[in-house]
Amino acid sequence: MFKSKWFKIGFTLMIGLFVAYLDRSNLSIALPGMEQDLGIDGAATKSFALTGFLIGYALANFFGGFLTSKLNPKATIVSMVLLWSVVQIMTAWITSPTILILFRIILGVAEGIYWPQQFRFARAWFNKDEITRGTNIIQFYGQFLALSLGFVILTPIYHLLGWKWVFYITGSLGVFIVVPMFLLFLKSKPDSRDADQHIPEPEAEVAGGKISFTDLGGSPFLLLIFSYFANGMLFWGITLFIPMVVKSLGYSGMSQGIASSLPYFLAIILAIPISRYSDKTQQRGAIAAIGLGLAGLCLIGLPFIDSPAARLALITLSIGCLTSCFTTNIWSIITSSVKKEAVGPAAGVINGIGAGLGGTTAGFVVEYLHSYSGSYVPGFTVLGITATLGGLSVYAYSRIIDRRTAA
Repeated sequence: MFKSKWFKIGFTLMIGLFVAYLDRSNLSIALPGMEQDLGIDGAATKSFALTGFLIGYALANFFGGFLTSKLNPKATIVSMVLLWSVVQIMTAWITSPTILILFRIILGVAEGIYWPQQFRFARAWFNKDEITRGTNIIQFYGQFLALSLGFVILTPIYHLLGWKWVFYITGSLGVFIVVPMFLLFLKSKPDSRDADQHIPEPEAEVAGGKISFTDLGGSPFLLLIFSYFANGMLFWGITLFIPMVVKSLGYSGMSQGIASSLPYFLAIILAIPISRYSDKTQQRGAIAAIGLGLAGLCLIGLPFIDSPAARLALITLSIGCLTSCFTTNIWSIITSSVKKEAVGPAAGVINGIGAGLGGTTAGFVVEYLHSYSGSYVPGFTVLGITATLGGLSVYAYSRIIDRRTAA
């Protein structure tokens, strides 16, 4: 088993992303305790604290995919995991909101450089018949297992031990588990000793050694970017605030942690049949569009419902639709529609603008509308409208790509 690429690459990188997402989301759990101890006050300071990670993440993703495309991917991701994990541990010692924001930006930069490297491993080790399963193991299950289990595990730790231990524990996971696993198992590409591996076709050369806008797909690539921006707004708008939203709906203690994790548990459950249906029909663009559009409509429906349980159900269904239909398909769409040598840069640009800028925008929109209205519903409604437009955008992109392929 340990010699299989599904373990060495798929499972190992999944564990890395699992811990990365714990580090991204731990502030949402710890922030209420930190607000009092650090004197965090006002919508602007709170928004910057929550989105500091995404600001650094956006910049590093956008530039990291290009600047690190020639670096050794193993050395790059090992050093980035070590950097952000040490910063996580040091976050437990901070005494001011300014240092908190700075540390979250460093976390974002390190994880933003890390992110595109995963797809370099995937394209080196998995052939075209395996790439969907490979990227889903790495990206989807690493991400959503962390969010579904993280809120359940970290919320009681926060209540029992305080906010500092949330950072001690999540940072230590990177230093003592992820870094050793990466050093032991990861290889940048197969070699002659990997006799059981199906080595993909060799990389194509890029004209002049540079990635052009045409290599990314030209103007239709902008539709893909907007769809991921909409995805980033909805996903991070919910994820950054879900513990606080759940508390506003009347849940506390362990029930708060369980309720916060429900959207991500549903994502994992729905992903299995939807992924199989996507593989069977190959209608990835239409399925991604439906998922993003339905996720938006669920949030648009929040103002018309008063029941806390029903609102939680709509939020849960929104994340379930988004992730099972859009997230499980979007990276397969990206890796199959841009030139192979441009996958790393394309992943960086899309994730930087989509998740980084989209998530940052959502953080400020939701927090400012909450500060004015006292409710998270107005901000979530804006997220829903944007996601619905994003569904139309990815559908248009898929139609253009289908016509290009047919021609």
